[in-house]
Amino acid sequence: MTDLVCRTAVEALLEAFGPDCSYLCANGYISREVYNLSDKPEHFYMLGSMGLGGSIALGCALAQPERKIVVLDGDGNVLMGMGAMCLIASQKPKNLWHVCIDNGVYASTGNQPTVAPDVSIEGIAAAAGYPYSADVDSAAALQSALPGFVAAEGPAFLRVRIAPEDHPREFARVHHTPPEIHARFAGGLRGES
Repeated sequence: MTDLVCRTAVEALLEAFGPDCSYLCANGYISREVYNLSDKPEHFYMLGSMGLGGSIALGCALAQPERKIVVLDGDGNVLMGMGAMCLIASQKPKNLWHVCIDNGVYASTGNQPTVAPDVSIEGIAAAAGYPYSADVDSAAALQSALPGFVAAEGPAFLRVRIAPEDHPREFARVHHTPPEIHARFAGGLRGES
């Protein structure tokens, strides 16, 4: 069992990439973690858009080739939108880093299990054509992998296995409406934040 939880993984990723990039955050608890840790216009919170993180990130990466684009996906999201991995690899965006935060469950709907534990998601990313693909399952392994992942030319893929949680603590949902998220993010990409 891993010693990582979602908040620890998200904190490490935000710190490793720093403030000068845009994050596309999967629906559910990943968006909530980022929102509560570091709400910025350059963060796109996906509400009700399961499986589309990779597709949205690819569009952003192609439209803004000088900007670092990091997609923080969940395992359920990656499994639902797996076709996007092939499209990302075919387009070869050098400025896209794809993270799969894998707790093996659909956390925001009651911790129903996903099939992720039985699937080599990082192997699929590599087979699709991501030049960098890795899998970590501990806080120490994540800290060790982050410098190479951040320095890798995209598209790069990192699967971060975390423990499922019951989420007993209270933390705010994203309070921005989808139109507000869009307007803030578009302004952030244009440097208007």
